[in-house]
Amino acid sequence: MALFTIGDLHLSLSAAKPMDVFGPRWENYTEKIKAGWENTVGENDTVLVAGDISWAMNAEELKPDFDFIEALPGKKILLKGNHDYWWNTKRKMDLYLQENHFDTLQILHNQAIPYGDVALCGSRGWFFEDTPEAQDEKVLAREVGRIRMSLEAAGDREKIVFLHYPPVTTGNACAPIVELLQQYGVQKCYYGHLHGAAARFAFEGEYQGIDFRLISADHLAFTPLFICK
Repeated sequence: MALFTIGDLHLSLSAAKPMDVFGPRWENYTEKIKAGWENTVGENDTVLVAGDISWAMNAEELKPDFDFIEALPGKKILLKGNHDYWWNTKRKMDLYLQENHFDTLQILHNQAIPYGDVALCGSRGWFFEDTPEAQDEKVLAREVGRIRMSLEAAGDREKIVFLHYPPVTTGNACAPIVELLQQYGVQKCYYGHLHGAAARFAFEGEYQGIDFRLISADHLAFTPLFICK
């Protein structure tokens, strides 16, 4: 029984959205995901998928991608990314999973999920590039609130945090999110979003007492990253 993570699967079994714009490593990436997953993850393991799961726009387009994930080994916990346009309320997503017999899939949204002695927490997060969209303080405040809600739900357990957007890069940091993680004693944070050449901006290592790791699928050679037993 082990915990793994990976982000940015960008599945497109019905939406036909090409990913080769991010470089040749994305060629045949669905097959690479399947091989990397099956060679690493066991039936009793858990994988947290940190956003940008599918290019689908609605539940109908989403089903082939979720069928693919359901068939992979282990339990999967899904977190929202900025391209998950199919995402709905947690109640509606839970009902969708139940109705379609996606028995190994679970949504992480505004709550924490116990895993042994630790709690899995997280949300989409927010970026901080120097653009008008990135300066949307209301969106940032909402995401900080969601992360706080998840951390609160974890109680006294050790908290491992998963975000889609990077809270830290080589040139900047999202202070409200980093400070929140510090407040709750978080020591490990995993994030995605950065692909191809953009991965050069990723920060990996310790910052303000927190260990940050980039888990975008192409950065991990399409193989889930082991976290702990």
